[in-house]
Amino acid sequence: MTPEGRLSAAIDLLHAVFDQPRRPADAISADFFRARRYIGGSDRRAVSDLAWGVLRQRLRLEWWIAQTGARLTPRLLVLAHLLLAEKRKLVEAARLFDGGRFAAGPLDAGEMGVGEQLVGKPLTGKEMPDGPRMNLPDWAMPGLTARFGDALDAESLAMEATAPLDLRVNLLKSTREAAQAALRAEGLISETTPFSPWGLRLPGRTPITGTAAYKAGVIEVQDEGSQIIAALVGARGGMRVVDYCAGAAGKTLAMAATMNNQGRVTACDVSVPRLEGATKRLRRAGVHNAETHLLEAGDRWVKRRAATFDRVLVDAPCTGTGTWRRNPDARSRTGAEDLRELLGKQHEILATSAHLVKPGGRLVYATCSLLPEEDEVQVEAFLASHPAFRAIPLSTAWAEAGLPGTPPTTAEHLLLSPGAHGTDGFFCAVLERTALEKAG
Repeated sequence: MTPEGRLSAAIDLLHAVFDQPRRPADAISADFFRARRYIGGSDRRAVSDLAWGVLRQRLRLEWWIAQTGARLTPRLLVLAHLLLAEKRKLVEAARLFDGGRFAAGPLDAGEMGVGEQLVGKPLTGKEMPDGPRMNLPDWAMPGLTARFGDALDAESLAMEATAPLDLRVNLLKSTREAAQAALRAEGLISETTPFSPWGLRLPGRTPITGTAAYKAGVIEVQDEGSQIIAALVGARGGMRVVDYCAGAAGKTLAMAATMNNQGRVTACDVSVPRLEGATKRLRRAGVHNAETHLLEAGDRWVKRRAATFDRVLVDAPCTGTGTWRRNPDARSRTGAEDLRELLGKQHEILATSAHLVKPGGRLVYATCSLLPEEDEVQVEAFLASHPAFRAIPLSTAWAEAGLPGTPPTTAEHLLLSPGAHGTDGFFCAVLERTALEKAG
C-alpha cells in the first residue's frame, strides 16, 4: 500500500471504531483486517499504528479541534495527529489525503482551515485543562486525583507508555528458568518480573502465540499484577476454589497451577463465549481440576453451595482505568454513567459471592481500576454490612502466598499502578470469613 492508502485505511478503521462506541477497539480492528485479508502484514502494522496513535491521543486531539469550532470527524482527528503528534507540515499532511486511486479524498477548505489553526501548536499545551493535558477523561479525574494527588502527572505519563508483554510460566508444565531458556532458544530474550515468581517480561508487541512454548501451554500472557492477585488468593492443593468472574480464566489457570491440579476450582461467568474460550485455555495448559459454570438469572448454584468454598476470587467488572496503556480507546468508551452502573454491580457481586465462603475461608476482591470508589470504598462498605468478615493485612497475605520479598506497598490492601510498579493498575483486598452470618 502507498502511504496515502494506509492513511485512508486508518480513517476507515477509525470510522468503524466510532460507529461502535461500546465495543473494544481491538475487537473491531480484528474484524476490520479479517474482512481485508489483502492488506499485508507491514501495511496492517502501519495502519494500526496510525489508528492507535489517534486513539491514544484522542482526548488531546479532540480538545484542539474543539478550539477551532469544527465538527469532529475521523479525518480531522487523523489530520490533527499528523500535525500535532507527528509534527508534519500542513502541505505534507494534505498530500497524504490526495494521492490517487486508494487515497482519502482531498482536504476541503474547512479542513484546511482547521489545519492552518493547528500548525505549530504543541500536542500538550499549558492552556489545556488538566483532563486533556494529562490525557485523562473528565469523569475519572476526581477519583484519580484523590488516588494519586501530586503524583498524578507522573502516573498519567505511565498510562500512556507502551505496556510490556508479561508472561506467566505454567508451573504444571515447566519452571521459570526452563521456560526462559525455551524462549531464548527461539530468539526471545526475557527478563524475570520483580514481584511475581512465575513471571517473565518481554518488550511490548513481541509476537508470542507462534512460539513452541506458547503452543505447548508452557506460558500464558498475563500482566504481572494479575499474577500477584492470583497468588494472593492462596489456593492450595485439596481446596475448593471459585473464580467468580472468570472471563477468559487467566487467574483460574494460575490458581490451578498453585493447587498442582489437586482439589477443585470452578470458573464462573455470565458469558458463554468467554467460558468456551476458558475451556480451551484450561485444556491447553494441562489443567485437570477445573470446571466451568454459567451464571444465569434465577440460577440457584450459589445458594446450593453456600459456605462450601475455601477461596472465592471476585475479579469484579470495573472501568478498567488501570489498563488504559493497553486499551487507550477505553478512555473515551467508558463514562460517568458506566461508573455508576459498575459500582452497583460490584456491590451486588460482592454480597452474592460472599455466601460461597465457608468459615475460615477467604473472599478476595480485585479490580483493574485505580479509582478509590471501585476499590477500598467498596471493601469498606462490604465490611460494614458483613461483620462476619475481616480484612487480612496485605503483608500477611503476601507472606502466606510465598511471594518473594515484601509487598510493594505498606497499605492494608494491594494497589499497583503503571507509574509506581510497572504493572497495569490493580487493586486487591483479602477478606476472611470468621463465622457464618446470622439469619435475619
